[in-house]
Amino acid sequence: MQFEIKRDILLKSLNFVQGVVEKKNTLPILSNVLLQLKNKRLTIVATDLDVIFYDELDDVKIINEGSTTTSAAILYDILRKISSNSELKFDLKSENKLSLKSENADFNLLCLPTDNFPTFADEFEGQEILLDSKKFVKLLNKTKISISNDDTRHYLNGIYLHLTEANGRSFLTAVATDSHRLSSSSLEINETNDFKSVILPRKAVYQLCNLLAETSDKLLMNISENKIKFSLGNIKLISKVIDGKFPDYKKVVPTNNDKTLLVSTKEFINSIERVTTVSIDRKEGVKLLVNKDNLQLSVNSANSGDGNEKIHANFSSENLNISFNSKYLIDIASEIEDKNLTFSLKNSTSPVLVLDNSDKNSFYVIMPMKI
Repeated sequence: MQFEIKRDILLKSLNFVQGVVEKKNTLPILSNVLLQLKNKRLTIVATDLDVIFYDELDDVKIINEGSTTTSAAILYDILRKISSNSELKFDLKSENKLSLKSENADFNLLCLPTDNFPTFADEFEGQEILLDSKKFVKLLNKTKISISNDDTRHYLNGIYLHLTEANGRSFLTAVATDSHRLSSSSLEINETNDFKSVILPRKAVYQLCNLLAETSDKLLMNISENKIKFSLGNIKLISKVIDGKFPDYKKVVPTNNDKTLLVSTKEFINSIERVTTVSIDRKEGVKLLVNKDNLQLSVNSANSGDGNEKIHANFSSENLNISFNSKYLIDIASEIEDKNLTFSLKNSTSPVLVLDNSDKNSFYVIMPMKI
């Protein structure tokens, strides 16, 4: 196995690999990346057994075909420190030693045989859905903030992708919740009858967000019985889906909140960040005193002090005292596209609906907290 490739081309692919490979070293082979030279292409594969990343690179000079696996982290680290656009020369000297030369640098990387690397069947019988990658990554970013970290309720550890309909139009809807907050965003698609609802795991969500961050190419999504595949040019990301039933989230979306609060999105975020500076633990919460024409935000920490600030707002009712986890508020407000935040409230203890007037297909629900 012998080949030459530009440093920047290989580094870009290895950058995505870093989020996939197993860091805990339970199986050493899962910390490695598979490099395979075949059919005039360099194929790169990484997996943790739940998520699989494939990339096929054409801009490579193949001298001898073959394959090996080597440490993804070490190879990535070496390439990061080599000058941009350098020529890399790889040569598999033996089954367990890969030579890498570039400029005046010379490395010998330990390898593990490809026989130990997991193999996967790439068979998907479900319907393919073609998506706008920019719109899809926006949908993921808006909902991923509410993914739960509670492993005891594994079915909340991802984004629920399912089909919804409104006014005769079909939507791919994403929902995530950790039971304290809920995010929902929808993307209009062509009508499809074979779509299977799935829960996309957290790791796959974040890998997709990285993958789609700087592309406008079309994304092909394909769902099978227990896996989902995303294809973007020569790149494929395959993930297991979470085995479980997502709760009926519509039951927690308030429909009879009768009070409306309108506040500048930018002012709101900046004010929360200022007043919560005095709190060591951001989970202590921020109090909101809502009046007809202003909003007072305050934090009182027994360990570090207190702070308060008043900003302009419009409220459709009498005074209301309500408190929230400040991080949750900032997370939600940061995804709002409109210059103003719209809160739909009922009282100080009921769920609050947060709307984005510039994106009618997205909404958020947040539970107040007791302070």
